[in-house]
Amino acid sequence: MKNTFSRRSLFAAAGATILFAAGCTAETPTGQGSSPADLADRDLIAELGFGGRSAREIITELDALPLGQRPTEMMASIRPDELVLMDAAKREAAMPMPADEFYVSVAPYVAQTHECHFHSLTTCVGEQRNKDMSVTVKDNATGNTLLEEVRTTFDNGFMGLWLPRGIDATLTLGLDGRSATQTLSTKAGDDATCVTTAQLT
Repeated sequence: MKNTFSRRSLFAAAGATILFAAGCTAETPTGQGSSPADLADRDLIAELGFGGRSAREIITELDALPLGQRPTEMMASIRPDELVLMDAAKREAAMPMPADEFYVSVAPYVAQTHECHFHSLTTCVGEQRNKDMSVTVKDNATGNTLLEEVRTTFDNGFMGLWLPRGIDATLTLGLDGRSATQTLSTKAGDDATCVTTAQLT
């Protein structure tokens, strides 16, 4: 399912969210090819320092950066089908996400959170920064455990999960005797890539 909103309108809405809270954002799919628009996308991606990298590689690199080192002159928004980069001049470039994997970033919290639907790698900030948590993800249809391990949240308070596409799943988190359960979906083109509603109680 394709989103019918323009990139510009979605980024404008994201900007309002940033002013309100910690801010998250995202965008609409574009194909890869040799049209002028595609070439302009590649040029901008190279200008931003990510030439030759896939969307997954860029996400992994930005996720690992300390909060103070995350670029302030650009925005990097994750949609189910693409990663959208925007520079300070509001030029935009889109890159396809992996066809078989869905990325969702989760910010567990105890006392404070913010609204978010599409994750911004450069502006979203969660409460539980650099915390070790137990993480379990189960496929609701099969009951199979997809992930069961201890993960450390990134310096921005989020935890990035790469899940199979086309499933509904249940995420369970544990920290210092507290726990949270959250449903996740990787089926639709407008499913959330940013989850900030997992409260640890």
